[in-house]
Amino acid sequence: MSKETSIKVPTADMVTPQNQEIFKSLESALGFVPNLYAAMAHSKNALGNFLTHANGATSFSKKEKEVIDLAVSNVNNCSYCQAAHTAIAKMNGFTDEQALELRKGKASWDTKLNTLGKISRAMSENRGNLSKEMKAEFFAAGYNEENLIDLVVAVGIITTTNFMHNVTGVEVDFPAVPEV
Repeated sequence: MSKETSIKVPTADMVTPQNQEIFKSLESALGFVPNLYAAMAHSKNALGNFLTHANGATSFSKKEKEVIDLAVSNVNNCSYCQAAHTAIAKMNGFTDEQALELRKGKASWDTKLNTLGKISRAMSENRGNLSKEMKAEFFAAGYNEENLIDLVVAVGIITTTNFMHNVTGVEVDFPAVPEV
């Protein structure tokens, strides 16, 4: 998306008092307000609603969440989320090489994570449709029904941010990552 068609990233003085409070919390926790979150503040409700949903409890570990986020972000061709979640994956113990592989929906070093990446990617590519064989593979890897439901929610959350960036075209404010 060209700069001419990008959505302007609002500053704190341009958003509602409720969003200003969220900006303060983000700055305190992250050291900055990510451009993608700031763009959500064009709506008086979207940012708060999104963060409540995204920060909800899940049966997945932080590492498993990054497996999902990277695989789905790659399917949706979201440069922002691939960069952001590569940085977060590294903070959660993955190497650059592993993060690159996760973006392809693979984890050659871990059978369970490999299955999660493969299923996450397939779920995104097939709009939520999974074959009986894929579900059986998911369960055989050690995941359960709770995990399957949480996976649907996790794919929905990351798809929201993927679409948000693909629509807004805001500048990526995380370290650049190579194309896959």
